[in-house]
Amino acid sequence: MLLNTFETERLILRPLELQDADRLYLLDSNPEVMKYIGMPALTAQEESVKVIEMIRDQYERFGIGRFAVVEKESGLLVGWSGLKFNDSEINGFKDFYELGYRFLPETWGKGYASETGKAFVDKFFDEMKLKNLYAYAHSENGASNHVLTKLGFTKTGTFTEPDGDCFWYEMTSKPN
Repeated sequence: MLLNTFETERLILRPLELQDADRLYLLDSNPEVMKYIGMPALTAQEESVKVIEMIRDQYERFGIGRFAVVEKESGLLVGWSGLKFNDSEINGFKDFYELGYRFLPETWGKGYASETGKAFVDKFFDEMKLKNLYAYAHSENGASNHVLTKLGFTKTGTFTEPDGDCFWYEMTSKPN
């Protein structure tokens, strides 16, 4: 469905590969990155391989999943972003598409979440021709909540996870 590599102005977005495990481990083992995720930071690189295998399984099952985000300038994987078909229940919703992203702290503030988020919102509405895209973020994660609002999502509710309250966002059509 949406597994081709594509680019934004500053970034290359491509399916995750097993050789991304080193860089993904840098991301998912960082306590600051994982602060609002609701999952513990990874403690072994082998766990990153399992994460990539899980995402690659989503590619097979649903034709979509999170993508590696590579800086054009450095050639380094700096995070992931993208669409996911979520077949587990969150906030009373099941079998829905969600937008998510996660980046290394040294890239925070560069606008990568907004840049990749817009690219995936465009693909969702223009190429996949779907409606009803969702996202959620921890209520204390001001940066992520700002990005979702900036992208055109509407906050429609709050729900509680074990690590605290989360805001629920919806987008039913592509923003102008």
